[in-house]
Amino acid sequence: MTRKVLVVDDDAAVREALAQTLELNDLEPVTAGSFVAAKDLITPLFDGVILSDMRMPGRDGFHLLDYAHGQDGELPVILLTGEADIPMAVKAMAQGAFGFLEKPCAAEDLLGVLSRALKTRRLVLENRRLKAQLERGDAAARMLFGTSQQADELRARVRAVAPTGAEVLVTGAPGSGISKVAEVVHLMSPAGQGPFVKRPAAGLTPQDLDALWEEAEGGSVFLDEVSALPEATQYALLERLEQGGPVRVIAGAAGDLAELAGSGAFNADLFYRMDVMRVRIPSIAERPGDIPVLFRHYVAQAAEQAGIVAPEVGEDHLARLMTQEWPGNARSLMSAAMRFVLGMPEEISQSAGFGLAEQMAQVERSLLIAALGRQNGRASAAAEALKVPRKTFYDKLARYGIRPEDYRR
Repeated sequence: MTRKVLVVDDDAAVREALAQTLELNDLEPVTAGSFVAAKDLITPLFDGVILSDMRMPGRDGFHLLDYAHGQDGELPVILLTGEADIPMAVKAMAQGAFGFLEKPCAAEDLLGVLSRALKTRRLVLENRRLKAQLERGDAAARMLFGTSQQADELRARVRAVAPTGAEVLVTGAPGSGISKVAEVVHLMSPAGQGPFVKRPAAGLTPQDLDALWEEAEGGSVFLDEVSALPEATQYALLERLEQGGPVRVIAGAAGDLAELAGSGAFNADLFYRMDVMRVRIPSIAERPGDIPVLFRHYVAQAAEQAGIVAPEVGEDHLARLMTQEWPGNARSLMSAAMRFVLGMPEEISQSAGFGLAEQMAQVERSLLIAALGRQNGRASAAAEALKVPRKTFYDKLARYGIRPEDYRR
């Protein structure tokens, strides 16, 4: 989490006073006495923000602002001036300065602007990191998240089985993302450009199977929870697999399919035919170190769906998540991320003792926030979308401490 602030001021006493203020508030100042001295530090890789004096010998703050945005158009630059010059402030903001403060400024004003600038910088860098992760590498790198050894092994296994074209059995605990892994196997296979057709196995008839084969020709069929496949359809599927053809079968199972086959509850021949290539998804409990990566990803997804700027995820919050059990695996972590984005209680356990009124209040608050997010913080439009009188809407915002301006993008 970046806390770096590049302080540029030709007055050594002011420069050191600013640096001391920042250090006392757990920030990391880097000082420079001129644009020339700061220039080499201002690169696209610089992960902090800039606090610069406006009036300096040689190149002034405007030149520094232009140079910084030439290196990175989203780099926050806050300008300081010893003169109460309104036209200068207007010009600075028009040229993209993040903030403009008059010297001497109160520490709380300075720290407030820096806090917002650093938060903005963190979000920009995190979005860039996620985008780069999505753009580089194969589908396994883009879609299967985690930095643990177990996550590495999962991606390696998917890469190994995908090109073979053989049937694949994807196993894992409920909520672990079986269908997602199946899709990655498909995308990385020779049939990856063909259709990927997903169907729940429960209730699937032999006739349904025929229709599926036509729909998925040249691609893959994913049968979710294959243990629920009716007995007659199991025989029909086995026959199709024996015949071969232009459709690859990927099956998912949350339970122990081998045990079912051994007890006669599932066609043993079909099990052994599908179990040639198995991919096992590790549970969240097996890789708690991946929780921060997964949770941040789900928070970004949830915020995008709700039309809300993704809130910052603090290290303390992530540490608490890592100490908890996640019986629902990725699915329950996704739900926690959605509640986090909507400002609802962090975990289900926190609301377990709430009565109906409290739980309804949580839901109402989340709906208000989601509506503001979709309407870009415009309270009137959000009230209209929810079909609530404007005064009532504002009263509810006040009751829950919701500020529309926090949801403007």
